Amino acid sequence: MGMSRDLMQQMQKMQERLARAQEQLSSTSVEGSAGGGAVTVAVTGGLRVQSVKIAPEVVDPGDVEMLEDLVTAALNEALEKVQALQAESMAGLTGNLRLPGGFGPGRR
Repeated sequence: MGMSRDLMQQMQKMQERLARAQEQLSSTSVEGSAGGGAVTVAVTGGLRVQSVKIAPEVVDPGDVEMLEDLVTAALNEALEKVQALQAESMAGLTGNLRLPGGFGPGRR
């Protein structure tokens, strides 16, 4: 039993939309911050760290652990934002896909 031409076309369109969404995500940047903005990290939707900015007043050689914690918290916030951005971007990709057996949001 082969796939219907309509389903194959829908899947091809979905693949094209997925490729465009992934490209757009890779060029999108989000920021996470900690310590009231003392540490800011910029990360792309493709999970590449673009920059880390640290306010000079939080650099204390006697308390490196605090700085490490701030960087970790800022990075985690940025990654959470990327995950939300990815979920939002991917949510609409299968919206019109009608799957055999009545599955999917486009079922009739």
